[in-house]
Amino acid sequence: MQIPWFEIFVGSYLLWVLVACATLLTERRSPTATLAWIFAFIAIPVVSGLYYMVFGPRRLQRRRRRYGIARGTVRGWQRDDEGPQRPALAPDAAALAAIAARLGQGEVTFASAVKLLDNGDECIEALEEAINAATHHVHLEYYIWEPDLVGSHVRDLLVEAVGRGVEVRVLYDAVGSPHLSRDFWQTLLDAGGEVRIFNRVRLSIASLNFANFRTHRKIVVCDGQVAFTGGMNIADAQTAELSARYWRDTHMKLEGTAVWALQRIFLEDWFFATQRQFEFSADYFPAPSGERRHVVQVVASGPDHDHLAIHRTYFTVMTRATQRLWVTTPYFVPDEATAAALATAALRGVDVRLLIPKRGDSLLIDLAARSYMPELMEAGVRVYEYLPRFIHAKTLVVDDDLAIVGSSNMDNRSFLLNFEVTALIYDRGVAAQLARAFEADLAESRAIAPSELARQGLGQRLGQATARLLSPLL
Repeated sequence: MQIPWFEIFVGSYLLWVLVACATLLTERRSPTATLAWIFAFIAIPVVSGLYYMVFGPRRLQRRRRRYGIARGTVRGWQRDDEGPQRPALAPDAAALAAIAARLGQGEVTFASAVKLLDNGDECIEALEEAINAATHHVHLEYYIWEPDLVGSHVRDLLVEAVGRGVEVRVLYDAVGSPHLSRDFWQTLLDAGGEVRIFNRVRLSIASLNFANFRTHRKIVVCDGQVAFTGGMNIADAQTAELSARYWRDTHMKLEGTAVWALQRIFLEDWFFATQRQFEFSADYFPAPSGERRHVVQVVASGPDHDHLAIHRTYFTVMTRATQRLWVTTPYFVPDEATAAALATAALRGVDVRLLIPKRGDSLLIDLAARSYMPELMEAGVRVYEYLPRFIHAKTLVVDDDLAIVGSSNMDNRSFLLNFEVTALIYDRGVAAQLARAFEADLAESRAIAPSELARQGLGQRLGQATARLLSPLL
């Protein structure tokens, strides 16, 4: 009896398409993303299925519940000493702050000091100073921590801190830091420090979705009084002293009660990763000291809930801008709402400038980013390519009174799938400083002319169009 291989193949293919599409529809994603996945499932069923298992936007409800438990535990600890002295904002800024607050991000608070760090050498030096000054605890969370000279130096600083009686906790991402091993951490562990992996990769069918649900956050908190956040990781690539191809990046040092928000986020992530309680100390949220000089709001987002707080905050910022909107991002693969907000701002007469790397570390993302340029530039957005090296900063300058520094890129992975954090500083002085850094970067950049886009060959346009079809998956 001859086996009907063709009929079996067709039947299996149709069954695959039906099951895959039904699964996608239950995810309740955007129509664009859903259609992109359906197209991939139909065109390349086996490859797309494996890619979906590893990179796809599946919600892991069990992990979301775990994170909810962690959040509830930590938020019960945080003190609130702002009282009637909460910051006062102009009406439009207050409206923006209210959106983030209603999305569960807390109210605006004060910082006694804000320092922008726009090179890795300065950042490592400031980080070393803060760790050496710590007397109670040092908490660190990073997406990338390399076992190179910088990574080893910071680890050794932590070993010394533990020797002084300081509590040290390190949380790093399993996918972002694949080169780390227990041997690298052994001296810190032997000294009494704690090291945990966020969302450990396990080789099983249930956990093949390892590329998602990453902590892309960069957080350091020392004694609940000093904190760092932004785009910089722990690696030689961040410093000009150790790497000829060092990244251009931006970080931030905060002091004052604004630190509490970053402390809370770290402790939530720590509980999520460890599922183990440790004794709470009031020193994690110490009484405020110093002048209340800067108004700050820390906004976090992640796949643990559907609020998409950073995405909605950015969208509101773009629609609120009246004078300027200067954006730096290494990965620009916007969804329809973000692209429309940028274009509409330019059409309103806002000075919209977008700074991206001339060459990133992903050809697919570079192609997808360039596919958005014609419509944005037609609306009046000016696009620049940073020439010297890879620019990894994630910043926005909005009008004269708002500076934004964080870990979030402008793509679906940051907005939907990764744990991210960003800080909004409602302060003219800080906004002016960030604007000067942006202008300095423009001096080393080139503007993309609309005529260049018109001269692109068929191969370039086809490659960009294909990459754009996959943009909801990136």
